[in-house]
Amino acid sequence: MSVSYSHPRPAVTVDVVVFGYDGTKLQLVLVERGLPPFKGRWALPGGFVHLDETLEEAARRELEEETGLTRIYLEQLYTFDQVDRDPRERIISVAHFALVKLSDHKTRAGSDATRSAWFAADALPKLAFDHEAIVGVALERLRGKVRYRPIGFELLPQKFPLRQLQSLYEAVLGVPLDKRNFRKKVLAMGLLQELEETEMDVSHRAARLYRFDEKAYRRLGKQGFEFSL
Repeated sequence: MSVSYSHPRPAVTVDVVVFGYDGTKLQLVLVERGLPPFKGRWALPGGFVHLDETLEEAARRELEEETGLTRIYLEQLYTFDQVDRDPRERIISVAHFALVKLSDHKTRAGSDATRSAWFAADALPKLAFDHEAIVGVALERLRGKVRYRPIGFELLPQKFPLRQLQSLYEAVLGVPLDKRNFRKKVLAMGLLQELEETEMDVSHRAARLYRFDEKAYRRLGKQGFEFSL
C-alpha cells in the first residue's frame, strides 16, 4: 500500500571520503562531475539513495559505479543538512568514511563521473557542493581514530618498515613524531610481528620489515586502546 504525504520531503544522498596512503602522503579519491550542477568540478563520489537500499548499500553502490572501488572498510561519518548545500533541491547528505590500500584498488570512472583520481589530502582542488567541509570532518575523524583504533591494516601494504608506519601517523596527524618514542610505544602494543626480511632495492640501509598480527589487530579494533603520541 502506497502512502501519499501532503508536506514536501527532502531527498537523501550519500557522499564517501575514501582515504589511501602512498607511502609519503595521505590521499583522497575524487571524481570529476560529468553532469550539472558543478559539471567539470571535482567532488567526492556519491549520489542519491534508492528507496530499496540502506545508506551503506547506497554508499557502496555509488563507490563502485563512480570509482570501481569495492570490498573496502566503510563507516558512517556525519549528516550534512545545510538548507542551501545543493542548488537542485533540498538535499540531506549522509557522509561515509573509507580506508583502502592503494596497491589493492585501482580506480575507474563511471556513472555520472567523467573520471576519478587520487589527490594528496593537503593539496585538493576546489570541490563541488559542501564537499570541502565533509573532507574536513573526515580528516578530524581520522586524526581521532589513530589514537584509539589501529588503522594501518587498511592503509599499509602487507609488509612494511616501522619508518613507514610512523610516516603514516605523521601524515594523518600533520606533525612530526619522535622516532625512538614512537617505536617503543608501537612495539609495546603487541600489534606487530617482526619478520626475518628486510627492505629490497633501497638506496639507504635496508630496514627490518614488520606485518600486523591480524588476530591482535582485530581484537584491538573491537576493544579500542589509547595510543598517546
